[in-house]
Amino acid sequence: MPKTRSYHHGSLKKALLEAALALIRKSGSSAFTLREVARRAGVSHNAPYRHFRHKEELLAALAAEGFDRLTESMTKAAEPASTAMDRFRATGRGYVAFALRNPQHFTVMFEIPWQFDSYPQTQAAGARAFGTLVRHVEVCQTEGALPSGDPMPFALLAWSMVHGVAKLAISGRLPLAGSAAVLKFTDAATAALARGLAHAFTPDR
Repeated sequence: MPKTRSYHHGSLKKALLEAALALIRKSGSSAFTLREVARRAGVSHNAPYRHFRHKEELLAALAAEGFDRLTESMTKAAEPASTAMDRFRATGRGYVAFALRNPQHFTVMFEIPWQFDSYPQTQAAGARAFGTLVRHVEVCQTEGALPSGDPMPFALLAWSMVHGVAKLAISGRLPLAGSAAVLKFTDAATAALARGLAHAFTPDR
C-alpha cells in the first residue's frame, strides 16, 4: 500500500480524476472501483467519497471534463481559419485531435452504457460541445456556404463522420501511421464532406 498522501480539497478531486484515467488506460472504463482509485492516488479508501458518491459519479465528472476539453479543442482549431466553411471543417480536425490526445476521456464520454441525464454538469458540457459545431453550421448557412434550413442534419452528418474517424483511430483500426497521418486524412475527409454538403445535400432530402 503506497504511503497515504495529503491533498487540499480541490487538488484531491484532480488527483482522483487523474488516478481514474490511469486505471481506465490500464483496465478499461468499468474494471475499477473507487477503492482502487484511492489506492492509486495514495489516499485513504474513504477519501473519494468527499467528491463522488459512487463510481458512476466519478465517470460523469470525467466525461464533463472531456466534453469541455473537446469544446476547447474544436474552438482553437477553428480560430486560424479565414472562412466560415474552413472553420466548420477545422472543428472536425479539432474533434479528432482531441480524441487522439485524450483516448481515455473519449471512451468515458461515448462508450459508457448509461445516459448522463442524472448529471446536469455532464449534460451541459456535452451540449456546449455539440453546440459549437451547430453554430459553425449556422454561420456557414448565413454566409451562403451551406443551404439554409435546419442546421441539425448538417451537424449530425459532420459529427458522425469525424466521430467515426476518431473511434477508428484510437482503437487502432485505421491503417494510418501516427497522429499526423490521421489528421491529414481527417482534413481530406472534411473537405470532401464540405463539398458534398454545399453542392448535393439538402436537409429535407
